[in-house]
Amino acid sequence: MFFLGVYVHAQNTENDSLSTVLEEIEIHTVTKKKIETEMKMAVSVDEFLASSDQISFIKRGAYAWEPLLNNMSTERSTVTIDGMHIFGACTDKMDPVTSYVESNNLSAIDIKSGQEGGMHGATVAGSIDMKRKTTAFSEGKQWNGGYQSGFEFNNKQFFNLGNASYTSNRFVADASIGHRKAENYSDGNNVEVNHSQFEKFNTSLAMSYKTGPLSAVRVDAIFDVAKNVGYPALPMDLWLSRALITSVSYKQLFEKRLVRSWDTKVYFNTVEHYMDDTKRPENLVHMDMPGWSTTYGLISKIDLKKDNYGSEIQLNAYDNLSIAEMRMYPQDRSKRTMFAYSWPWVTTRYAGLSMNNSLEISEKSHLNFGGSLGVNYNRSRYADFNWIFHPGAPQEKTRFLPSLYAGYNAEVHLFHFSVGGGYGHRAPSVSEGYGYYIYNSFDRYDYIGNPDLKNEISYEINASAGFKNDRWSVETKANYFYIKDYIIGRILSMGSPMNYQSVGVKGYTSLEYATLFNFSLQATYDILEHLHWKGTLTYARGKDYKGGNLPFIRPLSYQASLQYHYRDFSFQTSVNGDGKQINYSPEYGEDSTASYIIWNLSADYTFYVQNFRTVFQAGAENLLNRYYSTYADWGNIPRMGRNVFMSLKINFN
Repeated sequence: MFFLGVYVHAQNTENDSLSTVLEEIEIHTVTKKKIETEMKMAVSVDEFLASSDQISFIKRGAYAWEPLLNNMSTERSTVTIDGMHIFGACTDKMDPVTSYVESNNLSAIDIKSGQEGGMHGATVAGSIDMKRKTTAFSEGKQWNGGYQSGFEFNNKQFFNLGNASYTSNRFVADASIGHRKAENYSDGNNVEVNHSQFEKFNTSLAMSYKTGPLSAVRVDAIFDVAKNVGYPALPMDLWLSRALITSVSYKQLFEKRLVRSWDTKVYFNTVEHYMDDTKRPENLVHMDMPGWSTTYGLISKIDLKKDNYGSEIQLNAYDNLSIAEMRMYPQDRSKRTMFAYSWPWVTTRYAGLSMNNSLEISEKSHLNFGGSLGVNYNRSRYADFNWIFHPGAPQEKTRFLPSLYAGYNAEVHLFHFSVGGGYGHRAPSVSEGYGYYIYNSFDRYDYIGNPDLKNEISYEINASAGFKNDRWSVETKANYFYIKDYIIGRILSMGSPMNYQSVGVKGYTSLEYATLFNFSLQATYDILEHLHWKGTLTYARGKDYKGGNLPFIRPLSYQASLQYHYRDFSFQTSVNGDGKQINYSPEYGEDSTASYIIWNLSADYTFYVQNFRTVFQAGAENLLNRYYSTYADWGNIPRMGRNVFMSLKINFN
């Protein structure tokens, strides 16, 4: 069978510890891009992702935001860590994959749009792959490390982040540790937002051993714990969340061959997540919602190179078991009145083969083309829950998920252009297919899954154009998605709510189609040698087949920043905001949100302490203490008011 694919350029490209050079093989070190923004070097992973024009967030509190790629929910995107699939254990999506890493154990985040992101599995929106830090082997023994500490005044957040690495010619070890603890934040009216506190601990360890001149084995592990996390937009909070993410990989390089490298990884991860309302005495009926997710997986990839043709072929397979429970109690928690599986022991098995290709037509143009074929299998152990609403629904379901992609890129003098298109399928998520009375506090409906849902089928086109000279650059991008059998919740005529706060029951169903358009414009200008300006404008529009508005589509948004360097000092200021949300969807609980504009300011100073490079930064977000809430704030919870922050970072090299 012939698979077409695309060799795509990552937004942030990570270089391997072992690298192949055409004329000779050598081991070398590469400087990695830091996970930080111009305004703030002590960012969380969520804050770093928010700096991308392709990603927005649904926020239910101050922790674990849900990333939306191309204005689509996480069901339509693939979010991985070094290609590994990790599935959250919360039916309310309060533990996205991005919440199980910390900024100090990542080197880059690779964002790919649409079917271009299908390398790690079936997708519609694209993929987000978080790359772990990897240190190269060295000729002699070396120690490196860093430490960062800081404080944010609004929510009294105190954080400490540390990392260390040891390298030699045969052995490498990378370690990191991080801790963040925050209390409730205050909004722009200086009113405390209850249940917005959180605490997070994250640590990681990776060890690599060179088994030969061109081969190495690597062992990785991440352990993450979050506790006492409040969600002001939900009727319950998080008591405890734990994740263990592990992998073992082997990489072999080849000298002057068609096959340049072969990289194989086996991985295992387990997640447990316990939501409850023990700190919400106002609830008439109490509920616990524990969940568990366990995944085993395999990734095997080979890279090919011949003259002006390059290709990567990847086998991706995993087995996941998702379990979630609901337990209801009266005020006396010793007397349980109800038990149900909201995820009734659902097994998902996936195997896919992808091939990405790049053909250099000339020095100024190249063609990308590719695709994949995947097989997705689901089984619900307790199908009785599904049969209540869908009598006779199969206990097992197998789906085939093909995808294709092609794109052309060209440079003409100072201009560059691209155009492409894609086609792909995705299977319903565990909640969409097998969810049972999953309460959505946004529209106040209980949601029911449907095992017989059709595959979502996406057709997309994309284009970009840009100009760049010595002083300024401008680039515009646009994509359009036509999604057949678009999966969304609709009110059911049968069934009654299980949660006393619910107003009804919705079932996941397939619309005839939906469309989504995304547009962005980015520009930079070097005003002076040390004074730089950057601006971004984004717009999106989503409609269903009747012309109705899709939920959580970002309105017109913008951001602009100025950065000035003077010797060891750097000053940054920025404004960002959204226009008024007029294309909202009352059917899905949305209402109109007002426009807003936020002003941020920061400054940093670089100095040396016994030859150790040290950076001190101070600044303020929402400097004017604006009270606002956005289209993506669950239940219109207000955002944080003025937040003064300080941080200190030391590099031990």
